[in-house]
Amino acid sequence: MKSITLKRTEKVENIKIEMIDFYNEATEDYEFWSKDLNMHFGYYSPFKNNPFARNTMLNEMNNQVLKRLNISSEDKSNLIDLGCGVGGTMRYALKKYKNLSAVGVTLSNFQVEKGNELLKGKKGTIVNENYNHTSFKSNTFNVALAIESLCHSGHKKESLKEAYRVLKPGGRFVIADAFLKKEESKLCYGAQYSHRRLCDHWSLKNLGFISNVVIDLENLGFKNVKVEDISFRVAPSVLHVPFTIVGFILKKLFTLNSLKRESLHNLKGSFYALLSGLHMKSFGYYIVSCTK
Repeated sequence: MKSITLKRTEKVENIKIEMIDFYNEATEDYEFWSKDLNMHFGYYSPFKNNPFARNTMLNEMNNQVLKRLNISSEDKSNLIDLGCGVGGTMRYALKKYKNLSAVGVTLSNFQVEKGNELLKGKKGTIVNENYNHTSFKSNTFNVALAIESLCHSGHKKESLKEAYRVLKPGGRFVIADAFLKKEESKLCYGAQYSHRRLCDHWSLKNLGFISNVVIDLENLGFKNVKVEDISFRVAPSVLHVPFTIVGFILKKLFTLNSLKRESLHNLKGSFYALLSGLHMKSFGYYIVSCTK
């Protein structure tokens, strides 16, 4: 029994190391995806943004998440971004709310260095920490967000518990991410294959089952848990994936640069994200909001 536990621990640690290497090496590739280095999919609002202008949709996702945090425009507030990348969402938030300060956490040294360089002169900083176990005191932040980051830990209860701990009473928490609509064991073969390949190439543990995530949030003490399926709002940005892949490869060929192993994984992961999205009965993209 002890050997089985050790093997599981070793596997989790290997996933963690692989994820750090992935983001240390592949983060720069996201500049091709987003000029603002938003490392997530977008939100399409008819008549508000252009489905052919990817960056406007990516920033609209930031806007939609921030709207659900109910950040005060008068009182000072502080925000924590759990899995912040190079701080694209933080920079958007700090520009929108002048009374806001922000902290982001990431395991990638490259993202810390690059992100803090981009945040210079702003009320934000990025630290090298694990969002499952941060060094912040309990009841520190007014609001917390996680955009396409908790999937790296499988949306597990441990991650949600840490968000609850660092939030002040009455604080808001918003997650925007892809989730399973049913238990992984109940997925059809095609959906299971897409899910496993997606996780392998993007260094994810797995996608959480949305119903279980809601139960975990409520059991931890979160109130007013609201789940919104925004799959069709996200779909236009997902459809940019094949064109982005082709464009990125052509750019590398024309500049005589070889594709890094991490870049290749990133491209394959993007393809399987698109493939997973076609299994609409098995996968969905949600915004989950709640209050401590």
